[in-house]
Amino acid sequence: MRRGRATARSPEDPGPDPPAIRLVPSDALRPDEVVVLRELFDEAWSDDAEGFTDRDWSHAVGGVHVIAEADGRVVAHASVVQRELHTAGHRLRTGYVEAVATRPSHQREGLGSLVIGEVGELIDRTYRLGALATGVGGFYERLGWVVWEGPTSVRSATGLVRTAEEDGNVFVRLTPTSPELDLSAPISCDWRPGDVW
Repeated sequence: MRRGRATARSPEDPGPDPPAIRLVPSDALRPDEVVVLRELFDEAWSDDAEGFTDRDWSHAVGGVHVIAEADGRVVAHASVVQRELHTAGHRLRTGYVEAVATRPSHQREGLGSLVIGEVGELIDRTYRLGALATGVGGFYERLGWVVWEGPTSVRSATGLVRTAEEDGNVFVRLTPTSPELDLSAPISCDWRPGDVW
């Protein structure tokens, strides 16, 4: 499934071509596209001590990639993968957002907002809830995401394990099919290697 989308330009202001958005399932990514995405992540995370690791990439695949291109170049990305979150008796099929990145040379151009807007539309029509973990919540709050105020945990083979370091960093997007949720209730995610949230 590939879909192109662009905003029309005004004839009075030809300017550069507007960014195009493509939605690409992980299994449809070509090897050269993976290389370009990994280069984008390396640029975007160049000031992070660990950078963007193979484990980070493993968390970002298995769903749909939202890719923004400008002037024939990939400039921003986010992916949505399926996870199951539990809270107050609800088991929620969740669109979980990973690998949100904008090429440094194109930051502050609205590309992150464009990509996350498309991510939100995808989640709204596909999942009962959207979720992500971030240390920059203000960006997502402006786009309709809300902080989960309750305690967080991960479900392991031996039971629930608290992830107190993630409290206040988990954000959710309520969708048209979300049940009524108490945002101060405990919430848990399924276990995975590396960062569980």
